[in-house]
Amino acid sequence: MSAHVARKRFGQNFLVDQQVVADIVAELAVQRADLLVEIGPGLGALTEPLLRRLDHLHVVEIDRDIVARLQQRHPADRLTVHAGDALNFDFGTLAGATGRRLRVVGNLPYNISTPLLFHLASFGRCVRDMHFMLQREVVERMVADPGSGDFGRLSVMLQYRFVIEPLFEVPPEAFSPAPRVHSAMVRLIPRPPEELSAADEKGFATLVSLAFGQRRKMLRNSLKSLVDDGQLAALGVSPTARAEELSVADYLRLANSLK
Repeated sequence: MSAHVARKRFGQNFLVDQQVVADIVAELAVQRADLLVEIGPGLGALTEPLLRRLDHLHVVEIDRDIVARLQQRHPADRLTVHAGDALNFDFGTLAGATGRRLRVVGNLPYNISTPLLFHLASFGRCVRDMHFMLQREVVERMVADPGSGDFGRLSVMLQYRFVIEPLFEVPPEAFSPAPRVHSAMVRLIPRPPEELSAADEKGFATLVSLAFGQRRKMLRNSLKSLVDDGQLAALGVSPTARAEELSVADYLRLANSLK
């Protein structure tokens, strides 16, 4: 089979550094019976060592040429290839079919990483953990503290659902072709259901989206369709504050007051 050429439209940057692969495998510490799904297996840098440690592996891949390669190289009783876009994939069906919680890993394409993280967050209840390679800047936004320039909608929505742990950074030369940015590995562990205290999760998401949709505006302006100055003040939130000044707990309190 001829060498695969990375496709820009799929945001393909294949991991080639074997030490980085070994570091990821060590962080995963998989057990043979784990229910694991890899997003974007690419040329199999991570797929191969995972298959040696697992009874079975699931992968989600959009590139039909890579799908064909994987199916040709690995028997179906060891590797299940789900051909399609991870943004539209129902990860819940994998967990639902077995009753076990899912582990997710992937070198995520930078061009879809944020919407993919939001998509995956919706399956938090059936996930055990997630380990992702992302653009370093995205990881910095994921773990940012209130008051910082990196703190935004992604920070609030992911920190609400997950305990997030940055693991290690990865230089551009670990990939082929080398991206123009540094990458980082991150671990996300879903918070238990009793910690997810939003009375209306859609309302909470709408509130956060509105606040950060015009982040340079004061909350009295960005949230004026939902609350007035008096309501904000009654909840201990300054009407002149900006979106990044509120904590996750502040947004939860505000959303639940509206419910």
